[in-house]
Amino acid sequence: MAGRGTGPDFVEALARGLDVLTCFDRDSPTMTLSEVAAAAGLARPTARRLLLTLEELGYVRASGGAFALTPKVLTLGMAYVGALGLWDIARPHLEALVARTGESSSMAQLDGSDIVYVARVSVPKIITLRVEVGTRFPAVQTSQGKVLLAALSPDELAATLAEASRAGLPPFIGRSPERLRDELTEVRARGWALADEELAPGVRSVAVPVRDGTGAVRAAMNVTVHAAETSTDRLLAEHLPLLQRTAGDVSAEWALWQTRPHVELRRTSDGGSAIA
Repeated sequence: MAGRGTGPDFVEALARGLDVLTCFDRDSPTMTLSEVAAAAGLARPTARRLLLTLEELGYVRASGGAFALTPKVLTLGMAYVGALGLWDIARPHLEALVARTGESSSMAQLDGSDIVYVARVSVPKIITLRVEVGTRFPAVQTSQGKVLLAALSPDELAATLAEASRAGLPPFIGRSPERLRDELTEVRARGWALADEELAPGVRSVAVPVRDGTGAVRAAMNVTVHAAETSTDRLLAEHLPLLQRTAGDVSAEWALWQTRPHVELRRTSDGGSAIA
C-alpha cells in the first residue's frame, strides 16, 4: 500500500498507521505481527514499529504475541459523530420510531461508494446481515445509499460510482448504470428510496434524507424489515410516513443546533473552568 500518495504533503507514515488500524475487523479481532504485516502490505519491521507506537498511544494492546484494538479506537469515529451533533439529536427520535414500528432503524452517511452506519437502534429479529455502528455496505444496494447518491450532482455521482467498494461484498450486477441513474432520479423526485432484498435475501428497507441547516442531504435514515413478515405495501403505507416525520424532526432540530453559538471550556489552574 506504500507509495499511493500523489501530493507533496502526503504523509506515508500516517497512511501506514491507519492501514494497520483498519486491518482489524470482526473476522480478525486479534492478529499476529506477521498477519498485520501481510494484511497491510508492510514489511514486518515497519508493521512492528507502527503497532508498538499505536500500543503506546493506547489504540492497540499486545498479549501473548498477538495484537488487538482497544476501545480507545472508538474515539476516532465518535469524535466525528459528536462534532456533527447528529447522534445526540437523532437518538431519542430513532428510539421513538422503533417503539412505534417494532422494526430496526438506522442512520448512515456516504463514504466513497459505500454507506457507513453512524447510528442504529435495533430490535431482536433474525436477519441475514449483522449491522452495527461502523458497518459498511455498497451504497447502490441499500435504501440509504440510494438516498445519498440521489443527492449528488451528476459529476459527483459519476466519480462516486467509479470508486471501488470497500465493504468486502461481491460486486453487485443487479442493474445497469442507466437504470440506476433513472432510479436515482425517481428517488430524488419522490424523496425516499426502497431496497427490496438487494443487499441480502429477506432484507427490505425504506429510507429518507436527513438534512442540515442549509437543506443539504448529510445523512439518510431507514426502517428495515424482514421481507417474509412485512410486505412492501405495508412498509410504504405504515412505516414510511412515520420515518418521514422522524427524519423531518431530526433535520429541524439539527438545523437549530447548528445555529447555536458553541464555546469551548478549558480547565483552569485552580480546577475551575473558563471559556477558551
